[in-house]
Amino acid sequence: MKDKTMKTIVAVILLFIMIVTTLAIGKTVTQNLGKSNQVMNSNTDYIVLGMGCFWGAEKRMSEVPGVIDVESGYAGGDIANANYQQILAHEKALRAGKSGARNHAGSHQSDLRSRKVSLETVLAKFWENHNPTQGDRQGNDIGSNYRSAIYYHSAAQQDLSRTTQQTYQQALTTAGYGAITTEILPLKNYLTAEEYHQDYLKKNPNGYCGLGGVGVKYPQASVNLSQNHSAADTKIAALLKPLKSSELNHAQQLIIFEAENCEYCKLFDQDILNNWQAEVPVVATLNPNPPEGWTLEKSLFAAPTIVLFRNGQEVTRYTGYNGEVTNFWKWLGFQLLSPEQQKIAFQHGTEPPFTAPNLDEKRPGRFVDPITGVTLFLSKTKFDSKTGWPSFFDPVEGSVTLHNDDSLGMQRIEVRSASSGIHLGHVFNDGPAPSYKRYCINGNVLKFVPD
Repeated sequence: MKDKTMKTIVAVILLFIMIVTTLAIGKTVTQNLGKSNQVMNSNTDYIVLGMGCFWGAEKRMSEVPGVIDVESGYAGGDIANANYQQILAHEKALRAGKSGARNHAGSHQSDLRSRKVSLETVLAKFWENHNPTQGDRQGNDIGSNYRSAIYYHSAAQQDLSRTTQQTYQQALTTAGYGAITTEILPLKNYLTAEEYHQDYLKKNPNGYCGLGGVGVKYPQASVNLSQNHSAADTKIAALLKPLKSSELNHAQQLIIFEAENCEYCKLFDQDILNNWQAEVPVVATLNPNPPEGWTLEKSLFAAPTIVLFRNGQEVTRYTGYNGEVTNFWKWLGFQLLSPEQQKIAFQHGTEPPFTAPNLDEKRPGRFVDPITGVTLFLSKTKFDSKTGWPSFFDPVEGSVTLHNDDSLGMQRIEVRSASSGIHLGHVFNDGPAPSYKRYCINGNVLKFVPD
């Protein structure tokens, strides 16, 4: 099943973790939880946390130093031996008023070692990596099975859970957010989820990293989560700050909403963002909120999410990325190009001869891809072919790709932009020296930039 069709299925799984800490003191005991009976000695303890539907939550929690294992499951409901389909069906019954029994919340169980991580550190990650103010929902996913929850089994865990809740509530209030709705209750009825829910991102490398939280850091979390501060920490802290609308282009602005420790965000940066030459301004952020005064059409649920704003309003978005460079540029091209340009670029169209606005352009400069801004031809390679289309005897090295074209009953060589993949024209063997090639290009998909 493809990732985007799976997203509704996986979204129901809230993040729960089992934590091994130094809180428990006593004899070795056996806990009937998870993949198998967990043998817990005097140095171990566990707690279960529900964080919502973010796909990358399991992955991020497993990256906390000290985490040994993570397992998907369900907890907190009244239904015995429930499976995924039964939980979905029961949620429908609850909404229809046909049942009063509590539903389970999807879960993950993680084992952590006490000497490497404290319970407060894990709770700090819990608060930061979801929105705990939304009640029976998380983002656009609505239902009690999406609720934020902490399920404890000792008085010490209950006290620390409520203490960290109060601490994070103060931080949220200062940032302008409402009251925390997270339920803090004794753990009951933990169930292991189906195998296809386990280690989802490992089994589905095309899956998305979920966007975590509202961008508000848990006080002292930076001290608890790392003993070593670096330039990378400073950079992350800067990216977590809300964007200022005064520093952006109000008329048209791309914002890349990313997440910490997101491999797909790193891939997007490597493939596209780090080599950005497009005319439209772009900025990346780890804060999932739009700039003050700007509006998102709906909540963000995956990273990276690329949103195009015009006049402070979301126009369109591109959600998730896994190396599909051409698809991304095509999405952006439909927002930046005119209908005539789109027909040429994406439908292999051809403009009428002698109509290109830059047909007679002779100034020193360069002709660039209208979407990516990458240089395709230099003006010094342009010549008058008398054909009615801009013609060049040589492209910039690596800027175009060639493809066989058997359309219209002819055998030709198509020319495409290497950066965006758009159709440019064709190349023929009747050009001038030194290449003796004629790159016959549609001028409407060339942007001229004078020197």
